Amino acid sequence: MDVSPIGLHRVVDPLGVLPQAAHRLDTSPELRPGETRIRVERLNLDAASFRQLSQRHGGDGDAVRAEVLAIVAERGKMHNPVTGSGGMLVGVVEETTPESPLGLTPGDRVATLVSLTLTPLRITDGLRHWDGHSEQVPADGHAILFARSIAAVLPGDLPVPLALAVLDVCGAPALTRRVVAPKAVVAVIGAAGKSGSLSLAAARQAGAATLIGVVPHQAEADALTGAGLADTVVIADARDPVALARAVESAGGPADVTVVCVDVPGCEHGSILATRDGGTVIFFSMATSFTAAALGAEGLAADVTMLVGNGYAPGHAALALDLVRTEPGLRRLFEGRHR
Repeated sequence: MDVSPIGLHRVVDPLGVLPQAAHRLDTSPELRPGETRIRVERLNLDAASFRQLSQRHGGDGDAVRAEVLAIVAERGKMHNPVTGSGGMLVGVVEETTPESPLGLTPGDRVATLVSLTLTPLRITDGLRHWDGHSEQVPADGHAILFARSIAAVLPGDLPVPLALAVLDVCGAPALTRRVVAPKAVVAVIGAAGKSGSLSLAAARQAGAATLIGVVPHQAEADALTGAGLADTVVIADARDPVALARAVESAGGPADVTVVCVDVPGCEHGSILATRDGGTVIFFSMATSFTAAALGAEGLAADVTMLVGNGYAPGHAALALDLVRTEPGLRRLFEGRHR
């Protein structure tokens, strides 16, 4: 097969699909024209996948580690078969080819900005330095980037765990800033998490007039209030549509823009109810059922635009990193998660 800039030549089974849809990828370290090999240092599992694995194994870290190893060994990538999601990684460029357009050189420490669900990955250390209790996974092995992959050289002024956490969700603030209009009312569901807190900061930067942060319990409400990212913080179960809509309304809603950043299923209808007619809902959660969202909006006769959060937007990495640099409260939230 000819070498493909999107990695078709790495698909083992079934042939003819894109790498993300493949069941198994070729992880051989030998590079083809346009490819780059990364020596893996750390994986960052996406929140929905990590939650599912932890819940499935009752918080047993050894069992979680064993399942991640089994997934990668079987599929040649970290692609959770239940959630359909993966994450991203940090590593050092080991070798690249002259045909690669990524502009990377050996020795660069980079974060991949494409999903692990489409990245050929081989783990060689058995994840022995990971206890299975956090999304960030110390690892040794290699990964392959294609010509159409995306990677960012890590900044020297931020610790690697912090930069990795930010870059893992950098698509969320970029799209939020693009969608939010000046003087808008913005509600962020899951506002104390990584993508949620970044989205609040981006909405403020875009000129939002009212920022409503929705969190599930008091500890997150206290953390978000202390960060100063939202005008009003409310506690609500996002899986309860009526309770969520009432909470947002009590804080100044309904929202012109609702950003959904939770890592549990069942939040589609509440986010629609919390949004005014003519407003926009951005789904930035791998736990979202887009069937439930579409049919729910229809059943509620809700005239809302619904957007699927794309993890890529031009300049998304630089935007997210700059938000963390310039918003002390935002940085404190991230550092609290990754000490």
